[in-house]
Amino acid sequence: MAFFPSLARRAPQLLLALVAAASLSASAAEKELKIGVTAGPHAQILEQAKKVAEKQGLKIRIVEFSDYVQPNAALAAGDLDANIFQHQPYLDNQVRDRGYKLLSVGNSVTFPMGVYSKKFKSLADLPAGAQIAIPNDPTNGGRALLLLAAKGLIKLKPDAGLKASPLDVIDNPKKLRLREIDAAQLPRALSDVDAAAINSNFALPAGLNPQKDAILLEEAKSPYVNVIVIREADRNATWLPLLLKAYHSPEVKKYVDTEFKGAVITGW
Repeated sequence: MAFFPSLARRAPQLLLALVAAASLSASAAEKELKIGVTAGPHAQILEQAKKVAEKQGLKIRIVEFSDYVQPNAALAAGDLDANIFQHQPYLDNQVRDRGYKLLSVGNSVTFPMGVYSKKFKSLADLPAGAQIAIPNDPTNGGRALLLLAAKGLIKLKPDAGLKASPLDVIDNPKKLRLREIDAAQLPRALSDVDAAAINSNFALPAGLNPQKDAILLEEAKSPYVNVIVIREADRNATWLPLLLKAYHSPEVKKYVDTEFKGAVITGW
């Protein structure tokens, strides 16, 4: 058998590296991660990532929420290790308003926002004075207004930005009545209004297909890609690289592309 002196000299270092890697994996595997998601597509996608993570020895417990408020509160309080449900503008708003020490560490998926109606088949059919429901949180409400403005239904102040509110509407040719409702309740409210701007993660569980049912759909390229969020104190956690590797795996991407057929788009 051949003998290589240089390899022999490096053997102790290689052994130490292998031991360190094994210790890292063992340390990460000892912990069961609790990850918060909103019910529906986010939970379904994380279920696929969980299967990949388990092959790496990383255990994940999925905790489902029905609104956008509790997942960040639970993460900040230490009841979760991570959450995956929000886009960066929403996280930035929560960090500023609530003082959370939270950090986004990677992209997850994009849910294009759509405008839906059970009464009208196109934007052109919306009558004067139509009642349009939009999310009542600042970032998603602004997102809905920007979507309406992009199609000329309303005009916003030039400096309104991503956090536009109904107060920033400076022109409203059809005299649309904007009604702010909790984002999770918008699918239920759809029968009570003329149209509603609904996030796809709430539209899909309600049986609404963004590609087929929306009378107006947000473009795929937007600042609203969802993110994977942890506490700042966990930025160097041993489990974090394994979580990101599992979520960003080819298996998860294939699942998203196949299952949602363009209604949900991978952001990595």
